[in-house]
Parts: sequence; structure tokens; C-alpha cells
Amino acid sequence: MSKFPIYLDSHATTPVDPRVFEEMKPYFIEKFGNASSLDHSFGYDASIAVQQSRETIGKAIGANIDDIIFTSGATESDNLALIGVMEKNKAKGNHLITCVTEHKAVLDTARHLESIGYKVTFLPVDEFGLIDLEKLKNSITNQTVLISIMFANNEIGTISNVSEIGKIAHENNVLFHTDAAQAVGHIPIDVQKLNIDLMSFSSHKIYGPKGIGTLYVRGVFPRVKISPLVFGGGQERFLRSGTLNVPGIVGFAKAIEIAQEEMESENIQFKKWTDYLFEKLSAAGAKLNGHPEKRLAHNLNVRFDGIESKAIINSVS
Repeated sequence: MSKFPIYLDSHATTPVDPRVFEEMKPYFIEKFGNASSLDHSFGYDASIAVQQSRETIGKAIGANIDDIIFTSGATESDNLALIGVMEKNKAKGNHLITCVTEHKAVLDTARHLESIGYKVTFLPVDEFGLIDLEKLKNSITNQTVLISIMFANNEIGTISNVSEIGKIAHENNVLFHTDAAQAVGHIPIDVQKLNIDLMSFSSHKIYGPKGIGTLYVRGVFPRVKISPLVFGGGQERFLRSGTLNVPGIVGFAKAIEIAQEEMESENIQFKKWTDYLFEKLSAAGAKLNGHPEKRLAHNLNVRFDGIESKAIINSVS
């Protein structure tokens, strides 16, 4: 028996990669300037680091550099996407479509919007965690402004039919947002090819620092317009004011750079590990939760019929 516990909760968070930490360190002590203070070298150096990081992150998802908005994490990004879009587009309609298995950052934001008068449809999912695309089409009305469906589920690892959902949205003049906190850095993503208008993701899911995230907001063809939630200095295209977290941003960029470089080899290894583990667990009666094929390589979610999950977790913790 190992004297150290084995960590199996990387959908919740990951440790900072030492390479990421080394990249961040100068921006805590030496290059500590405010990225908005462009009248001196300290601020200028910080601003350059932010722009280079923005370019790295944008390139990783097929986005233009100006489409990357830095936030405190995916939760804030989800709030900004849903509330920002619905508030800005009141003249078009008041209807939001999402699904019952979204992260609480989306579900609770949707319920908040519902409580202040917006109409929200919560679509069900099938046994694999996927929405029915015909039900999605039938849920769209002339008042629908936004569809928000997560890219990959944070519990069961199922990957949604993102491109098809985005296509349906655009065919009906509706915007499409996806929470990709579990997908970015783990599977290839091109927001243009996948018909994504807004996408939330964060650093600490890919061995980067906590407290830094991004909202991709499509800037052209046509430009997506949203209302800000935070007012002040006008940073981030006036969509998210506040002094930028330069060390976090630099760390985020390094983490996503490493993730992109190592994605293919890591997914091969993850698949071997999860297949091996499931083989052993299924011999003891475990059954797979989520889609058997459309799933994240590093996710394994199983159940033992007749046994509560909490009881199993407590017994092995």
C-alpha cells in the first residue's frame, strides 16, 4: 500500500506544472508592472507579456487575438457569457436554451436569469449525457437569443455534438456558447470550424494557476455583442474591467502551450490507463457512465449497481 494518496480528481483542479511556475515567477517580483500603465517600462513589459499570452491562447483554439477576454475563471466567464449576451440582446428576445447536466456555473446563472424574467429551457439528456438535437431544434423560438451547452461533461466525460449544435444555432440566428473548461488542452478545438460564438475555459484544469480564465467572444462575421458585468478601468475591451493578473495570464499561456504540444501523446497514454482500469473494475461489476466512444480520454466514470457512490469514495479515500 502506497503511503501517499493517489489523486483522481483532475476535473476539479490540477497542480501547477513546474514549467508553468517557472514562467510565472518573474512577473511576481521583477516584471510586476500594471499592464495598463504604458508610460513606463514596467507596465509596458507587463502589457507585452499579456498580449503574447493572449496570442498563444487564441492560437490554441483558432481564435483571433482580440477575441480573448481574460477573467478570474470559467465561472466568471460563464456568467459574463450568459448574462452579458441576454442583457445586450433584449431587443431580440428573452429566451435561453441550456441543458440539465451543465456545470452549476451555467445552471445557477440560467436560474438567476429566469428569476428576473427571462425564459429558460432546460433540455434533458439521454443515457450517455447527450441532448437530442431534434428537441433542441423544436425548443428554438423567435425569442431565442442564446444556446449554452457544455463541450465535455465534468463528471462523465461525454463530449457533446458541438459543431452540430452551433450549426443549428446559426441556422436560426441564435448565438452559441459552450463551457469548455474540461475540453481545452485535452482535445483539438477550432472555434471557427465548430461554429462557436462564445467559449469559457480556465487555466487550473490544464496544470496552470487558479484564478485566471478566459471567455472567447467572436469579434467578426458578425461581431458578438455582450454587456459587461464589471465596470471600472475599461480593460478587456471594456467587457471586464480590473487590473490584469499578469502572472496568472502568463502561466495560463504556458500551460495551454504545453497542453497543445503533449495532447496527442498524453491522450494515448490516458486511454491505455482508463481502458486498463475499466477492465479491472468491470470484472468486479462496474458499469460505465457516459458515452463509450465520445468521451474524454482522461475520464473514467463508473457505477456499481446497489452501492452509493459516496460510500465507495469514502472507503478508498
